[in-house]
Amino acid sequence: MSGLAGRTMFLSGGSRGIGLAIATRAAADGANIALIAKTAEPHPMLEGTIYTAAEQIEAAGGTALPIVGDIRHDDQVAAAVARTVELFGGIDICVNNASAINLSGTEHLPMKSYDLMQDINTRGTYVVSRACIPHLKRAENPHILTLSPPLNLAQHWFQNHVAYTIAKYGMSMCTLGMSAEFASDGIAVNSLWPRTIIATAAVQNLLGGDTAMRQSRKPEILADAAYEIFNRWSREATGNFFIDDEVLAEAGVTDLSGYAYVPDAELQRDIFLDE
Repeated sequence: MSGLAGRTMFLSGGSRGIGLAIATRAAADGANIALIAKTAEPHPMLEGTIYTAAEQIEAAGGTALPIVGDIRHDDQVAAAVARTVELFGGIDICVNNASAINLSGTEHLPMKSYDLMQDINTRGTYVVSRACIPHLKRAENPHILTLSPPLNLAQHWFQNHVAYTIAKYGMSMCTLGMSAEFASDGIAVNSLWPRTIIATAAVQNLLGGDTAMRQSRKPEILADAAYEIFNRWSREATGNFFIDDEVLAEAGVTDLSGYAYVPDAELQRDIFLDE
């Protein structure tokens, strides 16, 4: 059997980008993938829906369960987890990928945007993890992986977008706390963050358009790093704030040129990383 064959992943926000890349990488082994996301209909600025994502997962070799839902509502998350367990018999991996971003400063950020980021990023990570944990406790090699940065308390990462930083660090604080809380249950709880910006819809639409895309790596670098983490023994790989290229280097992958969105382009370091 391949590494993730027969294992079940519950993933938030997998209609496109990083989440879909992580899902299809696992699907190549024959994994079961349950997706909860809001995009049921095509969006004018966002490629793909939860249903097109499911088609790609199935084409990659996995079994997909697309669930239209909003992780801001814990009853919808609970129902989605219940459907996943009913169909696949359990949950082995929980991926907190869903995230909202607005880099406005304090005076210019509408409170609606503040609430959205806190509800999806921090609260959503907590709700999804919480709903999956009873099932992860029964898994052989259970993992929670959250797409959030190392907790870098340098002032300059707060001063220009304090609300977004709070929301992303809230996700990372879930990793910090839950990794200790559930260590005796054998659940690995980790975060993963990219060394460089990643070519996603958020980068294209919000963070610099074509210029930023040229300075990005493809989502597949995070997918491959996540795959390596999922194949580690959970009791020996918890409480980490992983960086994608470091994970791949440990796996013997040092030539990262194939991940560049534009070959030989100068890459832009992602935020929250000083070095």
